[in-house]
Amino acid sequence: MDKIVTFSGLLREKGIPVSIRSTYTGKEVSKLFKEDDPLFKDAMAAVYVKEQIQRESFNQAFDEFFGGVTADTGEGDDDGTSVSSKKNVWSTKSTQKWTITHQEEDNSDFKAPEIKSNEFNYHPPLDDYDETASESELLSRDINTLNSFEPELFLLCQKMGKKIAMVRSRRQRQARIMRPDVRRTIRKNLQNGGALIDLVKSKPRLKKNHHFFLNDVSGSCDWISNWFFCMVYAAQNSFRRVRVFDFDHRVAETTRAMTEPSMIDAFIKVRDIRQKNLMIHGTSNMFQAFESFLEKVQLNRRSTLMILTDCRDWAGPKVEGVPESARLVEEMCRKCRKVMVFNPEDHKKWDVVDSCVSHYRDAGAEIHEVRNLNQLALLVRDI
Repeated sequence: MDKIVTFSGLLREKGIPVSIRSTYTGKEVSKLFKEDDPLFKDAMAAVYVKEQIQRESFNQAFDEFFGGVTADTGEGDDDGTSVSSKKNVWSTKSTQKWTITHQEEDNSDFKAPEIKSNEFNYHPPLDDYDETASESELLSRDINTLNSFEPELFLLCQKMGKKIAMVRSRRQRQARIMRPDVRRTIRKNLQNGGALIDLVKSKPRLKKNHHFFLNDVSGSCDWISNWFFCMVYAAQNSFRRVRVFDFDHRVAETTRAMTEPSMIDAFIKVRDIRQKNLMIHGTSNMFQAFESFLEKVQLNRRSTLMILTDCRDWAGPKVEGVPESARLVEEMCRKCRKVMVFNPEDHKKWDVVDSCVSHYRDAGAEIHEVRNLNQLALLVRDI
């Protein structure tokens, strides 16, 4: 048992999360397999390795700790005789060897041996060079440098969305705890001579907030809006009413994609909606987009509007250097309870060239910097 506990501690030092249950299960596995069993390493990996990216660290820790007990070595016995390496019964490689000799005579009847196609692996060894970053590194990495084709990012956004939904649901349950209503309690207990017998609690206020998500899908914010949509999709059950829109120089509603059974299906449907509306790497015209958005929705004091954009109105009109879209942002701030702008650009680039950050802030919007997925998740959680 002490040996398994020490091995669990070594795995924690390697960055692999190990629980008490995993340590106990590892002890049970050590009773079923001997350390020189070729299946012992895979059995222990099935207990400790929760994700494939942890397998390399596990293999390194296993080899260091068990000292190559399961590895084939060429060390000699006690009597000095060498021991041949054991044959790997699980290997699929052919052990047949071919010897080519030069012959002067003509062997016209000689037939080359037939090589089966299953003896070759035509797939490139990409796994040997795959160095996937950890979750903490992906969460803190600059959102503009993330590879949009990494499947780990979709799973990570889905996991973060579920955490957001869990935190919001817990906060909503705590808000439903009814506080004592002093006036109703006194009125009800006057018949008892003023002695407190029955405590009357106030009814919780019914919150009818309506959340609007407006994503910039122009060339500069296209992939960032994908991660934002994945988080909102996974956390949608914690919002009472949600409507999602994409915009560049026009607006397209993608709310119906939120009803898809899986995140991949929802993402495919969003891409299909963008293609049908010719919104592929478009140019930002926020004045035209915001004007169309205000025509499609009814905003009130219970509405919360979240806009993911870099605040660069490339094609929008300006009057005396002030973008016309700032006037529409002011109108949205006047109608809504809160307008939040999530800007993925570095704070040093705000108000540079055609950036409209200061104009939108003066209009009443809250500007937040979202340089990584962790900041984006925290802002969505605290809405």
